[in-house]
Amino acid sequence: MSRRVGRPRAYDPDAAVGRMTEVFREVGFARASLDEIAQATGMNRPSLYAAFGDKKAMYFRAIDHFSAEMRARVERALADDDLGRSLAGFFAAALELYRAGGDTPPSCLVLCTAPAEAADDADIRARLGQTLAEIDGVFVGRLQRARAAGTLRPDADPEQLGLLLAATLHSVALRARAGQPQAQIDALVAGAVALVLGPRA
Repeated sequence: MSRRVGRPRAYDPDAAVGRMTEVFREVGFARASLDEIAQATGMNRPSLYAAFGDKKAMYFRAIDHFSAEMRARVERALADDDLGRSLAGFFAAALELYRAGGDTPPSCLVLCTAPAEAADDADIRARLGQTLAEIDGVFVGRLQRARAAGTLRPDADPEQLGLLLAATLHSVALRARAGQPQAQIDALVAGAVALVLGPRA
């Protein structure tokens, strides 16, 4: 007797999460309605709940999706042996992602939506703190490697400078969301990178 083949999924999970992510990026967690998410993904509410859980679980799934795309975009830049070029490439890749999404306002899903919810929601506050720590770690780790390789001055403090770069990224995300001209954002990034590299011999 042959085994009955299960019904295939009527949706593409990755595509659904991508569309869900754009809804949260555009309007934030609180304002995103299940009807909007259902319309964007082409799924009804029962299917959404069955696939992703409640709205907060959907939001965290969207954060996972956005963070994975960010890592994929910046890893190549961070692998560059030239520290200045590496850091500039990181910010360029981040801005490219912030500006992706068609009509969606330029933004970082986490940095531009989670802070508004963090004051009243412990789960989102914890997730925001985790994301900030991860960003700090990326920059500090890159600068530690640079100092060990001799491409960062030996008296530099990777932790202090890493926090400066992380704060610059936070500012870049907000400035992109506000529609600040690219030239001003570029100048901010260039100034932060110059501070990290220090005076040239």
